[in-house]
Amino acid sequence: FALCGVTERLTNTASTALVDILTILLTLAIGASMPAENFLRTQTLLVLVLGVVAFAAATAAGVILAKIMNLFSKEKINPMIGAAGVSAVPMSARVVQVMGQEANPRNFLLMHAMGPNVAGAIGAAIAGGVFLGMVG
Repeated sequence: FALCGVTERLTNTASTALVDILTILLTLAIGASMPAENFLRTQTLLVLVLGVVAFAAATAAGVILAKIMNLFSKEKINPMIGAAGVSAVPMSARVVQVMGQEANPRNFLLMHAMGPNVAGAIGAAIAGGVFLGMVG
């Protein structure tokens, strides 16, 4: 497959066009089943704002925790790795990679950032399960 270019085409499609198409279809499916009166409410907008604040706080906390860990560890880590600890797989790891290469073109942080990135997704799934268990 690698010689004929199928793998590269599948990778490019899965990371660009397919994600966009699925996002549009998911948005249409949810939007078609929800009237505007249910969406444009104060509670809904408050949840969206709370999500943005939580995302920013998690990113900042990851960077700060990485800096604190560097104070006590012999081998230093790049604090931007902490920013990849949110559950936005794989975009937060990619953002860390791009920012790292802007600072130093020899930085290759993507694989190192994917570890905390996946851990953040697992942690979010566990937290969601705990909350669902408490509610229902």
